[in-house]
Amino acid sequence: IDDQANSGEEKLKLYSYWRSSCAHRVRIALSLKGLEYEYIPVNLLKGEQSDPDFKKINPMGTVPALVDGGVVISDSLAIIMYLDEKYPEPPLLPRDLHKRAVNFQAASIVLSGIQPHQNLGVIKFIEEKINSEEKTAWVTNAITKGFTALEKLLVSCAGKHATGDEVYLADLFLAPQIYGAINRFQINLEPYPTLATCYESYKDLPAFQNAAPEKQPDAPASTS
Repeated sequence: IDDQANSGEEKLKLYSYWRSSCAHRVRIALSLKGLEYEYIPVNLLKGEQSDPDFKKINPMGTVPALVDGGVVISDSLAIIMYLDEKYPEPPLLPRDLHKRAVNFQAASIVLSGIQPHQNLGVIKFIEEKINSEEKTAWVTNAITKGFTALEKLLVSCAGKHATGDEVYLADLFLAPQIYGAINRFQINLEPYPTLATCYESYKDLPAFQNAAPEKQPDAPASTS
């Protein structure tokens, strides 16, 4: 997958699930960096994340997990920061201190304020406790609350992308989150023009398109 920028080293391995927004972020980072990697699918719907062999790689039983030789990392933000340190071009954080903070803040809103509420395991648990209609309301509320905060955060600093005309960390978190909001939860982006503009811009970027869920080897044929 992608041109190899890590020639001479053992190929990176990414444990991923096609529709996981957390894995999606890492795929974008790998693609932006031009890194070749082995894609190892973990079917969350079949419970493969609970397999003892996978738990040895990631005791949390979640995707993504990255294996780089003897190094194993199993958190999307940690993986992305590791890749950015090891393969610094193109940089995923701007030099400007304020813009760096905005990137971390945007990533944090997605990472802790939205995504956990729509996590497959959480949704399944909620469905067992309440009805499907209330589950949808739960997810929609989390997404709209987060998107409202992101819109206010980014409206004054967005350029072509989330925090200017270059792709940075915030974009890696926004793209999968917006993709899921539209395709899984039918969220309307009209109230969030800044986010909508950013999302449109990603459609022109090969690294983002190559990382899209429907392009992954474990995606169902009907999605491609």
